[in-house]
Amino acid sequence: MVIHPDPAVLYPDVTAHGSLGAALRAAADGLLDSVPVTASHSGPLLEARVGCTLPHREPLQVSAWRHERRWSVRGTDSFTGMALLDGTSDDLAEVAEAARAWHDGVALSDLRRAAPFVHLTGRLEVPDLDPARLTEGEWQHLRTEASELEQPWQPAYQALVEAAHAEPALRGLYPFTSHWALRFSVTTRPRLSVVGPVLVAHDVDRYTVAETMASKGFAQFATAPEAVAAAVRQLPSGLSPVALGR
Repeated sequence: MVIHPDPAVLYPDVTAHGSLGAALRAAADGLLDSVPVTASHSGPLLEARVGCTLPHREPLQVSAWRHERRWSVRGTDSFTGMALLDGTSDDLAEVAEAARAWHDGVALSDLRRAAPFVHLTGRLEVPDLDPARLTEGEWQHLRTEASELEQPWQPAYQALVEAAHAEPALRGLYPFTSHWALRFSVTTRPRLSVVGPVLVAHDVDRYTVAETMASKGFAQFATAPEAVAAAVRQLPSGLSPVALGR
């Protein structure tokens, strides 16, 4: 059983202000005076949310780490619920800078200038909910994620994602992963409609393609392009363009 330090020990300044929301305002030195900042009822010292002027953005989530003094931020899209940005910092004033930029609707590409610690997930902001753009953004996210992984199987996984993206029949589908298995849908999040096979990268010379996650039978291939080609052959014919998963 992991026993975390008392939040009052890690965050005496936050405790003195009564909540993370109040401490964030204080650290902002006036920057958040006109911005809606709320603390969590269940964990006021550890969680806060900062509102946004853009309806397609959820409030920025600010969370305190429990085992060391550090804060995480997460900004999500209001339709899919997926992260557009995240990041960690040990400077609450820096977190406040990010929160103000998020609230003001600063473009993602410019937000990192206000708060360099912020990490962009690769997803696109799509206020008009164009399913083609949501699909493009999800592919961009998967490619970004694959390039940044720090795992022994990262090269194989990245090769699989890139090979799948290079194939027009798969690039036109909405991609997602389950336990690092690459899958596809004919609708966007939040309501996926799964289609086609499951692709898994094991190492640089072993890839598998199966009909479903629970399939006992699967085909094995030595390269990512071979696995992708096999997956394309298993796609149903006459697939429609990706639609919104309402």
